[in-house]
Amino acid sequence: MSIPRFRRYTYYGAYGEGWALYAESLGKDLGLYTDPYQYFGMLMAQMLRSARLVGDVGIHYKGWTKEQATQYLQQNTYYFGVSEIDRYTAMPGQALAYKVGQLRILQLRQKAEKELGSNFDVRDFHEQILKDGAMPIAVLEAKIGRWIGSKK
Repeated sequence: MSIPRFRRYTYYGAYGEGWALYAESLGKDLGLYTDPYQYFGMLMAQMLRSARLVGDVGIHYKGWTKEQATQYLQQNTYYFGVSEIDRYTAMPGQALAYKVGQLRILQLRQKAEKELGSNFDVRDFHEQILKDGAMPIAVLEAKIGRWIGSKK
């Protein structure tokens, strides 16, 4: 399928960064970790991203000051940089978008695994996620729903 030009240059943070976070979680499935500390490192990175999401929401929804958000990240992560807070102050919803994208892709995979059972092939699932390029998550959900229906 040829992707229209306007879609090739459009960016959807929940899709693009959501896929990136989802792909990071595949290391265990692929047997890439040679010891439990490597897997632990991935989990620590996921924890950092979750804490960033809290900081983003705290600033833009709860009305946290920069100092409150800084304190939260310092108390709840292994790494902290002032640039984190500046980034989320300047880009409302950015942390929320990538985490929501990751979680929705994980949920779509779980749905496909459940509904397709032994007919589920993770390579086919990944191809469906990627082959038509970036799109809004709602469009991706409908697309994967149609794909699941066609595989039954």
